[in-house]
Amino acid sequence: MPRGSSPKRERQYEHIKDSALERGESPKRAEEIAARTVNKERARHGESKTASRSSLKDISSSRRGGLRSHSGSQGPTKEQLYNEARQRNIHGRSKMNKKQLADALGH
Repeated sequence: MPRGSSPKRERQYEHIKDSALERGESPKRAEEIAARTVNKERARHGESKTASRSSLKDISSSRRGGLRSHSGSQGPTKEQLYNEARQRNIHGRSKMNKKQLADALGH
């Protein structure tokens, strides 16, 4: 957790981490999941100095968990794949759909 985070975010982090451990995630992965989730919530509520566009525009972590909890993992979003393709300088990425982006990235 970043320095200066509120007690509420500390509790949230621990709760998410414990839940991930109960689901069988490794301790390192559980910490990563908890940190990413809490950081996204901090960004959405204006508690962090910087925030990615996907943190602000995507649905909240708690809402997404409820929507996707029974459908299984669907992998990264199209926007996340597009950003990775941009970083890797893959040509034609703006005209690709999600599957094409995933294929071009080797996912």
